[in-house]
Amino acid sequence: MSTGARSSGAAASYADSVIRSQRVVTSAGVEPAAVHLNETTGRITKVSAWDDVERGAALVDAGELLVMPGLVDSHVHVNEPGRTEWEGFETALRAAAAGGVTTICDMPLNAIPATTTVSALEEKRNAVRAAGGSKQVEFIGGVVPGNLADLEPLAAAGVCAFKCFLAPSGVPEFAHVTEGDLMAAFPVLATLGKTLMVHAEDPAALASPPVGSDPHKYAAWLASRPVAAEHSAIALLIRLMDRWPTPVHIVHLSSASSLELVKAAQERGLPLTTETCPHYLTFAAEEIPDGATEFKCAPPIRGRDERDALWRALIAGEINLVASDHSPCPPGLKESKGDFFAAWGGIASLQLTLSAVWTGARTRGVWPEQLAEWMSAAPARLTGLAHRKGALHAGYDADLVIWDPAVSFRVYPEELLHRHPVTPYAARELYGAVKATYVSGRLAFGGV
Repeated sequence: MSTGARSSGAAASYADSVIRSQRVVTSAGVEPAAVHLNETTGRITKVSAWDDVERGAALVDAGELLVMPGLVDSHVHVNEPGRTEWEGFETALRAAAAGGVTTICDMPLNAIPATTTVSALEEKRNAVRAAGGSKQVEFIGGVVPGNLADLEPLAAAGVCAFKCFLAPSGVPEFAHVTEGDLMAAFPVLATLGKTLMVHAEDPAALASPPVGSDPHKYAAWLASRPVAAEHSAIALLIRLMDRWPTPVHIVHLSSASSLELVKAAQERGLPLTTETCPHYLTFAAEEIPDGATEFKCAPPIRGRDERDALWRALIAGEINLVASDHSPCPPGLKESKGDFFAAWGGIASLQLTLSAVWTGARTRGVWPEQLAEWMSAAPARLTGLAHRKGALHAGYDADLVIWDPAVSFRVYPEELLHRHPVTPYAARELYGAVKATYVSGRLAFGGV
């Protein structure tokens, strides 16, 4: 029986509540266990035998439901302040809890101002405090042309990672960086101990739609963002890492063929990691109707063969984690009369990430507890939070999700809790129903 290797002097010797199940994801595997939570400290006091319940503690018996660490979503665009009408912290955190996500790492762009200075970071923090979500949000700082002097102050102010775009981001206040910008930034970043998360598409390899082509055709959008753009961008990052071994993380990997470059760099000892997203693991280009701009994202959703190759790589451990890349906007911007080139490029899936990934995983022989590595532990390591999140250990934040891998449900957009319910998952049957989510020892969604 695992009792948790880490302890904390701040944790009390008693629990306000105990959550137990015959299936708890512990450091020893999946086993009957009791997780003891202290609401005062917001920490786990211990993980013990199933029948070890203190007198006076409130007992939640989850039966055979799976209890695992709350999800850490390391790639979320909340957009507040400045574009709160796209998504704000109140709605995003409500959707997160409904999906078993207990920590979101907020991306630096789409908000105004972008999180490229300490003053902008403080504006973000004020917005989170107003939404009552301080225990649920970590922040990612931006790397843009001209903010080299802001990187060290942002790190000192507590950002958990940095983010840059190699191709245009889609918003004017977050410019993409060039190779020259990165040559200046990498020596600084290498000293800060923070990962640089990169949107890896080479703008020189992106293609304009042919004259006369129909922008409502998904094939036109797919052809405009070829896999070669991803390969070229990753190759550039590896060249820079050879000079300055800054930890780099490739966000939303869309093609498993890119992993040949990644694996070669890793074999040379370079600290390069990758993620993919639920939409790349769920959908395929052949299934996307023309005009269905709810499927638009960048890099684009590719074909069935790419989807299956991404699954093989994820299961083999060649892709490190799964993150949502939750990127909502108002319906008018997303729908844009079915024009893929005019529509906003982002998919809102914060509430559905766990279920979407499990739906694909269950048909491929994956055990549900593997999702705790892909979606809790690995994102916590990436963002420097693994000392207190991503596992059920004494002294860790009392963040956990209780869910049923056997139950399926149909996605009805009107039941989604993020601000705008436009989704490519509409009417899709997904497996894995979240029954309850606890944040810092307190019930944040549902109940058992």
